[in-house]
Amino acid sequence: MTQSSESSEKFEKPAAVRRKKGFILLGCVVLVCAVAWGIYWFFWGSYFIETDNAYTAVEVAQVTPSTGGTVQEVRVVDTQRVKEGEILVVIDEVDARLALAQAKADAEHAVAELAIAESDYARAKIDLKRRQALVRDGSVSGDELTRAQNAFSSGKASIQAAKAAIEQAKARVDQAEVDFGRTTVRAPVDGVVAKRSVQVGQRVAAGDVLLSVVPVQEMHVNANFKEGQLERVRAGQKAKLYADLYGSSVIYTGIVEGFSGGTGSAFAIIPAQNATGNWIKVVQRLPVRIRLDPEELKANPLSVGLSMTVTVDTRDAP
Repeated sequence: MTQSSESSEKFEKPAAVRRKKGFILLGCVVLVCAVAWGIYWFFWGSYFIETDNAYTAVEVAQVTPSTGGTVQEVRVVDTQRVKEGEILVVIDEVDARLALAQAKADAEHAVAELAIAESDYARAKIDLKRRQALVRDGSVSGDELTRAQNAFSSGKASIQAAKAAIEQAKARVDQAEVDFGRTTVRAPVDGVVAKRSVQVGQRVAAGDVLLSVVPVQEMHVNANFKEGQLERVRAGQKAKLYADLYGSSVIYTGIVEGFSGGTGSAFAIIPAQNATGNWIKVVQRLPVRIRLDPEELKANPLSVGLSMTVTVDTRDAP
């Protein structure tokens, strides 16, 4: 063996030893990391489930008039904040005022009719008593007595009918007063005005949607978790959330309120037909409703439909 070969072998052996030590060290690092991850997952990570398939939602209040008429005034615009009871729309009250006046006049007429009926009844009652007293000595015929009895019965029935007419007239007055008050349309809840479609001068009917009020202070989140994530999720558990609008620097505290009655595909307009030969299993997602803290919403308001990232702590299972 030449001197150069011996020198080359001397350099190759230490290099192979270093590579072997490096692989062993790398393996040890991977093993330690795997063990550490396993410990973390077993004692901590497995108790938290997360999804970014989540969106803000709220029960929007639609504002509709209870009486028809011509819109006289619109006092709000889209994005405007309103308080419960605040006037939103005013409908011309002329028709309602005339209807109220007519109802009151009908009620007065019904009272007058009752007075006439009572007078006729009193007269028929006296007339009947007289004829009953004279019928014994034959001064009054049987036909006259019968007519008197019929008049008495008719008068009594007229009083009952007049009283019923008064009740009906009073009910129409009450309804007309209610309709008169309904010409002023007020906010049903606190919130933000959205989808305003009503304009001044527009003729509206009872039940027409004029605008919507979004109660942003009652916002919640619909988090769509995979079905395999929900084994340990229970109502009452705590959640942490953040919105793409503010980023992870703003964290919201939430509480799991409940689960939807079905998956999104089950409530689709055209649900999937799985009873076919070309069936492929698709992991379903179930909406989970999470309540947000009103004070946190006040500090950092959200709008309907914003994307959220949700993490639920399943350690506490009520």
